Amino acid sequence: MTADTWAGPHSGPWHDTGRPLAERVDALLAAMTPEEKAGQLGSYWHRPADDPGGDVAPMESDMTGPASFEAAIEHGLGHLTRVFGTVPVSVPDGVADLRARQARVVRASRFGIPAIAHEECLTGFTAYGATVYPTPLAWGAAFDPGLVEELATAIGRDLRAVGIDQGLSPVLDVVRDYRWGRVEESIGEDPYLVATVAAAYVRGLQSTGLVATLKHFAGYSASRSARNHGPVAMGARELAELLLPPFELAIREAGAGSVMPSYAAVDGVPPTASHALLTSLLREQWGFDGTIVSDYWAVPFLRRMHRITADDDGAGLLALAAGVDVELPETVGFAGLAARVREGAVVLDAAARRVLLQKGRLGLLDPDWAPRADDGVDLDSPANRALARRLAERSVVLLANDGTLPLAPAASRVAVVGTTAVEPRTFLGCYSFPNHVLAKHGGDDLGVAVPTLLEALRVELADATVTHATGAAITGDDRSGVAAAVALAAESDVAIVTVGDLAGLFGRGTSGEGCDAPDLTLPGVQAELVAAVLDTGTPVVLVVVSGRPYALGDLAPRCAAVVQAFFPGEEGGAAIAGVLSGRVDPSGRLPVAVPRTASGALPTYRAAPLDQRTDGISNLDPAPLYPFGHGLSYTTVTYESLLLDAPSIPADGQVEVTVTVRNTGDRPADEVVQLYLTDHVAQTVRPVRELIGYRRVPVAVGETRRVTFTVHADRTSFPGLDLRRVVEPGTFTLAAGPSSETLPVGAELELTGAPRVLDGPRVMTTPSRLT
Repeated sequence: MTADTWAGPHSGPWHDTGRPLAERVDALLAAMTPEEKAGQLGSYWHRPADDPGGDVAPMESDMTGPASFEAAIEHGLGHLTRVFGTVPVSVPDGVADLRARQARVVRASRFGIPAIAHEECLTGFTAYGATVYPTPLAWGAAFDPGLVEELATAIGRDLRAVGIDQGLSPVLDVVRDYRWGRVEESIGEDPYLVATVAAAYVRGLQSTGLVATLKHFAGYSASRSARNHGPVAMGARELAELLLPPFELAIREAGAGSVMPSYAAVDGVPPTASHALLTSLLREQWGFDGTIVSDYWAVPFLRRMHRITADDDGAGLLALAAGVDVELPETVGFAGLAARVREGAVVLDAAARRVLLQKGRLGLLDPDWAPRADDGVDLDSPANRALARRLAERSVVLLANDGTLPLAPAASRVAVVGTTAVEPRTFLGCYSFPNHVLAKHGGDDLGVAVPTLLEALRVELADATVTHATGAAITGDDRSGVAAAVALAAESDVAIVTVGDLAGLFGRGTSGEGCDAPDLTLPGVQAELVAAVLDTGTPVVLVVVSGRPYALGDLAPRCAAVVQAFFPGEEGGAAIAGVLSGRVDPSGRLPVAVPRTASGALPTYRAAPLDQRTDGISNLDPAPLYPFGHGLSYTTVTYESLLLDAPSIPADGQVEVTVTVRNTGDRPADEVVQLYLTDHVAQTVRPVRELIGYRRVPVAVGETRRVTFTVHADRTSFPGLDLRRVVEPGTFTLAAGPSSETLPVGAELELTGAPRVLDGPRVMTTPSRLT
């Protein structure tokens, strides 16, 4: 198809690529009717009539958009929704469908403006046959932003190759309650870890020309009782301190191009209708100049779920006034906007201008535009799989080990117990295509090869006899297989017992969107299975593959070793098997703590003194079994010192903090050095400690390495009594170590001078260098 075929019937200065983009867009807006402006704020989602059912978005089956594609594109179209990600399609068929739809959009527009094509891409391109990478919680466990940037770059290349313009990722929600079903989609429970890893993802995805979408802005993960879409009872201070910084960093330092507001109501106000969040904070204070796209059907939810308006048109007006630019996945609330313009009730120019500027940056306003159409691209290339395995290996966390791991060659009879060892979907997150879409269609086709843990162990332990017994399913109360699993373990040298989750949607899994947990007990009767195998006396290596941490206090102390993997993706089997055999030295660290008890909501590590253990005040001990940042390896690394280049700095200064570590073991290590800050006295209640820096440090046997962190005084700032961010003079402790609770080296730092109020940009990261 030639470029002329794509050109719209009405040409003008907006097609003159020699002019500044802003000038082209202004000329285009001046020529557009209200209907044409409104068309740029809408979207269309083609859902085949023969789709087997089962929502992939909340209340999908209850929602209807335009009667036809022709009706949706009559005056132009803002977005095409999930051409590849709705049903299983091959790359050639998906490319052909997208090309055909874009041709119709262009021809329907007087100005020849194509739509932005968007897709989900959280664990990779959510499309049939595309690589399924580890889930974001595994990114957090890797503590490796550079590798996550590589991951996002690979995802972006595949998306761009087939004509996609925008990815609906990453998720920047900070985990507040481990029971929440979407813990697997978050990067962890610490805002700095979430911010730095998410910003790396944004840089990687956008380096390929795509637009990244930050979600869910803001407060979504703090829902009451950890229920999906639940209300958020959170004050402005906690929101500013814990949940907003990742978004601010990803906008200020990574230049994210789009933001998606959350479904939740925060203190009674849905973000989709919050002018304070979307305009006053996001645009005016932070300087965000990209587009705000609604979460799927979040606009009509203002009427149907939140009941803050009487009809869908009113919902559209509220969202537009708050700052939403595009309604996804279909045009419902925005359908009546043009009529309201003609009544003089609303102006569309600001939103339409932002959408057109974004289309211009993507090249969609150029006269020679034609869709990228590589219908021969391999979405699961060997390079992709190698990257998936590298990230999976770095994300596996060794929680406990009495020396049983790595498995000794003498372990000639290895029992493998559990469904997780033989069900490949247990390695994949909720937003992977096999669990997100293919699960609705039934059958065993995953679109990609996902070797099981059992298969990987038989390769890894080629000289051993590796035998499997299911024992128990992930869900349900069927205990009929436990006896056979016990018998197998009793006659073996070691038993590898695998437990965990199977991700799904809206109650169709044990983890994922809408799969919230009443408590933190392992699903089904898996805990009983582990206990029964432990009773045999055979050494047990417990392998947990899950989307959230589960309470292991009754089981882990009895195990010879405990390994945690957070949905490690299609190469997860090989990664876990490599750790068990010793081919891979475990280097993952916990991005969320592992609780001791299963009782509901527990504080995350970044808690205030009253949320920590308080002997004599409460009989409930909130201390975790394994803390945030924890993880072992097969060698030993000693922390020798933490030195400051100055004992005090002014309240606008910076200090260099040098941490020295030495490998005292007999294997190379990849140590994750973590730097924490404690504020001794402040005008508001501060956490006992907070992560302000981290660095992966490769250390050879016998080698000593130094990592130097540059800590600016801004990194001590917090929302003060008036909610303005302040740097207060005073005494602070800087401590480093292998976890939030093991900090063997530290020093006190004094900040001097007058307090500083930070009203604008501030230093938000802690750079580091290795020597």
